[in-house]
Amino acid sequence: MRVAVTTVQVPFIRGGAEAHAEGLVKALAEHGCQVEMVTMPFRFGPPAEVLRTMDVWAAEDFARFDCGGIDRVICLKFPTYYLRHPNKVVWLLHQHRSVYELFNTPYGESADNPASLELQQSVLRRDTEHLSQATALFANSSRVSARLKQFNGLDSQPLYHPPTLADRFYCGKQLPYIFCPSRLETLKRQELLIRAMAKVSSPINAIIVGDGGIRQHLEQLIEELSLQSRVRLVGRVTEEELLSGYANSLGVFFGPYDEDYGYVTLEAMLSAKPVITCTDSGGPLEFVDHETGFVVEPQAENVAAAIDAMYSDQQGSLDKGQAGLQKYHRMGISWNNVVSKLLA
Repeated sequence: MRVAVTTVQVPFIRGGAEAHAEGLVKALAEHGCQVEMVTMPFRFGPPAEVLRTMDVWAAEDFARFDCGGIDRVICLKFPTYYLRHPNKVVWLLHQHRSVYELFNTPYGESADNPASLELQQSVLRRDTEHLSQATALFANSSRVSARLKQFNGLDSQPLYHPPTLADRFYCGKQLPYIFCPSRLETLKRQELLIRAMAKVSSPINAIIVGDGGIRQHLEQLIEELSLQSRVRLVGRVTEEELLSGYANSLGVFFGPYDEDYGYVTLEAMLSAKPVITCTDSGGPLEFVDHETGFVVEPQAENVAAAIDAMYSDQQGSLDKGQAGLQKYHRMGISWNNVVSKLLA
């Protein structure tokens, strides 16, 4: 079977979406498919540029290429699912979030901007039209599926997949630090952890892994709060350092705002580490509960209380981590399951 996987990318920015696409291509190839990833650059603004990209993908007819026929197209990201093909399957990572659940919040487009309002109306209308034409509609998580139902009135099936390096995570020691790996951006809310560390009474540190646009802001905040000895921004790390960071932590903080899925949660579970997340964190709430971690309100004092509780009851933290590992395995998350559903 010849399969095309479509996505978009922002050059030199890499995250879960890129790992997702590469993992799918690898799994399809291992299944015996002839597979190709097709991508184009994407710009989040201004609104006119987003509309232009929508038109570009809508003009693409994937039934007509010099290579011959393509049996199935699997679309992952907005607006690639605007393309035309008689066997178009959508496995949606997320839509253009700034005009959906992030609209008129500090993280998205403003309703006071006429161009943004026009963009929102166009995206919602055209998304509904093109997504309803898909042969099958899957979502990256239950949270993404719920958004499709809320905003577009469309039913979809959540389809979970394992993180990169899934078979290499392990559980090590319980050293006195909280691990927080993610891109440094406002939506990931590393600032919440930093402010929490100013209120933590236990002798425990925080290690924040990753790079991104708000690094300088976070460095300044650490200095303002005099946390240089308690919070470390270590930037990018090797795979071995990432695995070790999870394995030897006391627990993991992952408290983004309305995350789609969240590899960090799954990676922590595979490392048998409890997770601290927030009541508005979206995707992580599909995995984290009082048995596998801590779900708290997104305020620094609440996160600090969870960190102190984790430190004061380290056997309880160990038990929560083991419960998370067992839960992951019970869910049957695998690429084999993903491929069988997408090719059915």
